[in-house]
Amino acid sequence: MDAYTSFAEVYDRFMDNIPYGEWADYVESLLQEYNIRDGLVLELGCGTGSFTEILSEKGYDMIGVDSSGDMLQTAMEKRAQSGRDILYLLQDMREFELYGTVRAVVSICDSMNYITEYEDLVQVFRLANNYLDPGGLLIFDLNTEYKYKRILGDHTIAECRDEVSFIWDNHYDRESRINEYDLTLFIQEEDDRYRRFDETHYQKAYRTEEIEQAIRDAGMELAAMYDAFTRQPVREDSERIYVIARERGKR
Repeated sequence: MDAYTSFAEVYDRFMDNIPYGEWADYVESLLQEYNIRDGLVLELGCGTGSFTEILSEKGYDMIGVDSSGDMLQTAMEKRAQSGRDILYLLQDMREFELYGTVRAVVSICDSMNYITEYEDLVQVFRLANNYLDPGGLLIFDLNTEYKYKRILGDHTIAECRDEVSFIWDNHYDRESRINEYDLTLFIQEEDDRYRRFDETHYQKAYRTEEIEQAIRDAGMELAAMYDAFTRQPVREDSERIYVIARERGKR
């Protein structure tokens, strides 16, 4: 089953512990370091649009791309409530198309880890480079190999709430560096019965040297790589990192 179909219905409820505002402040500070204070910004893997809405509120003209129609439906409902001028596109980030260029491309919440083939990752970076203004930025985060090995791998996460519960089993293969998430959802219906849904998600742990090479292979320039939410270098025990790449001409 495609990821984020059933889960889209309750995604925001389970992500209410994510400090999107703080994450947006951090990304905004990175953008401003490179003098990107306004203009068009594309978010890849925008999901339900929580982060997109905040960047729009900060003054950026936002475009959101996601491959889940269910997630985008929620994003568009938020847009209707906020009245913000955000363009949402139902596209696979490996094949996305825009009508023009943007000042920056951002992707958070480990969306890039869902790209499990190196060649596809290079293609995403190549497309970003193609649609960036001269000198524009690609900013994204990644869960690290350390996090999959030590924090998530072979652990089960469960949560029970009145209207919805989930069981999230992780299985990490150290050879392929693929983490398989088996997600079971129980969603309460109007008659108080619970529907069960099952989804499987796959994420890949990329090493920093692979990311650097993929950026070069895509024709971009690596500008910085940080331990998440800091300006410090990536550590061996970093759980999440941020990567900044710069447009370096079109091929």
